[in-house]
Amino acid sequence: MSSKIYFPPSLQRFEPRRMVFSTWVDHLPFAYDLVTAIRPGLVVELGVYNGLSFFTFCQAMVENDIDGVAYAIDCWEGDEHTDAYDDSVYQDVQQHAREHYRGITYLLRMYFNEALRHFEDNSIDLLHIDGLHTYEAVKEDFSNWYPKVRPGGIVLFHDVMAKLKDFGAWKFFEELEASHGEIFKFNHGFGLGVLRKPGGAPVQTELTELLFSGEPETEKRLRQFYSHAAHFLEARRQAKRFKPKDSAYAPKGGQGKQAEES
Repeated sequence: MSSKIYFPPSLQRFEPRRMVFSTWVDHLPFAYDLVTAIRPGLVVELGVYNGLSFFTFCQAMVENDIDGVAYAIDCWEGDEHTDAYDDSVYQDVQQHAREHYRGITYLLRMYFNEALRHFEDNSIDLLHIDGLHTYEAVKEDFSNWYPKVRPGGIVLFHDVMAKLKDFGAWKFFEELEASHGEIFKFNHGFGLGVLRKPGGAPVQTELTELLFSGEPETEKRLRQFYSHAAHFLEARRQAKRFKPKDSAYAPKGGQGKQAEES
């Protein structure tokens, strides 16, 4: 990174409106900054579950006056990695979408391959792949949906550092790193991969220049920055949770004023 100070929107004003348990919590500042930077007209997420990442994208769109729509695609039944869950997860996501993002969000309750026909080729500005994490599943999702991403668009891959059970996103992403020029990987929080599709007229912003600089030192410092940003966001949230009530420490009646003046 250059000597110029990088001070993105997530550090200035981002307060998550949706907080649920998810390993995605470590990437919320980056998700907010990415959407703010590239200003996508069409966002698609494959694998939504309780919606932490999806609603962070949506929050960035609303708070930064981005004229776009976001599609959440999931069967909301669970899989071999999340285990099965009941309908309450979908109902909660649906309610949050209605209350906070009516008019820009659409929930498609179907399998990923079923949803393909609803999107034209070269139309998606930001695609997030976070479904079943076996090597075969991630490869299939990327192969099927990559043509739907516009040239210059961004693809995100979650869990690219998770080497547990039969997870294989890490392996597939390593293959992509060997074949794609504009690609970046965050190592913290189970990992997040970022790929820019070649061609077109990609949006050039301060963040994208850092992401795809190809300079090892810049990449290292950007990884460190967003790791610290995630810790900062969580520390700030914890501090607000445990902040003592003013009434417990405030002087009674006029005693405080008298004490200050004496």
